[in-house]
Amino acid sequence: MAQAVLLQDVEDLGERGDPVDVSPGYLRNFLIPRKLAAPATPGALEEAQRRRETAEKAAEVRAEREEQAAGLLSKTVLTIYQRAGEDGKLFGSVGAKEIVDAIRDARDLPVDRHKVKLEQPIREIGTHMVEIELADGAVATVKTIVAEEK
Repeated sequence: MAQAVLLQDVEDLGERGDPVDVSPGYLRNFLIPRKLAAPATPGALEEAQRRRETAEKAAEVRAEREEQAAGLLSKTVLTIYQRAGEDGKLFGSVGAKEIVDAIRDARDLPVDRHKVKLEQPIREIGTHMVEIELADGAVATVKTIVAEEK
């Protein structure tokens, strides 16, 4: 068996940076020509370990940052003004785009509008709780007040 370090994720074999044991022919004829793996030298193994540690640290920092953003968003109260009729029904609606714009104005946080969980756009004046899904499963519930524009 020959040892190799994967340069990319390979289905049924391993993830990028993993040292794997494969047959010499599979390594020479398939993995190396397609730049999926490199022969496992001591330097390549050290480099793969360094990359793995760096990726783990970056993931931890990203998760911590997302948790902080979720905490900040949970404390946020958004007020969105829209034109409405006398019965409290909006002439338009408040959708994910308006909520993302309000978050950007209030907290200067970039949020993808696809991460705003609204079953239907808000069509009435009042207080609504809106869930926003952040990376790594962090979810923030933002209190959103839709008020009549005067």
